[in-house]
Amino acid sequence: MTLAEYRRRGGVEPAREEENVADADHVEKHPGPLEYAQIGSILAIITGVEVAIYYLGLAHALLVVGLLVLSATKFSMVVLWFMHLKFDHRLFSTMFILGFILALSIFTVVLATVGGKLV
Repeated sequence: MTLAEYRRRGGVEPAREEENVADADHVEKHPGPLEYAQIGSILAIITGVEVAIYYLGLAHALLVVGLLVLSATKFSMVVLWFMHLKFDHRLFSTMFILGFILALSIFTVVLATVGGKLV
């Protein structure tokens, strides 16, 4: 049961017909249980690859870059699928990406200020 259905049953006025059509379109876009299981499997495989890369004994710079790329991939998949950002309005995606870029920028500036190194 969605929040909208709960509210309608609780005495809140039923939504207009246009909103019902929009809700139906929105629900159709969402993945089903099989797709969530597939995405979870992909995330588990990426995690396994991350663990394997760590034990391969690669050069430090290559290890860090590889793990960062795989972590960014997992992060984007979780945000897009499990947080439903892929199915929401484009404005939410834009706000999220801009906030993420701002946080990375601040992290980089602080790291450079204290003399830290990423690699």
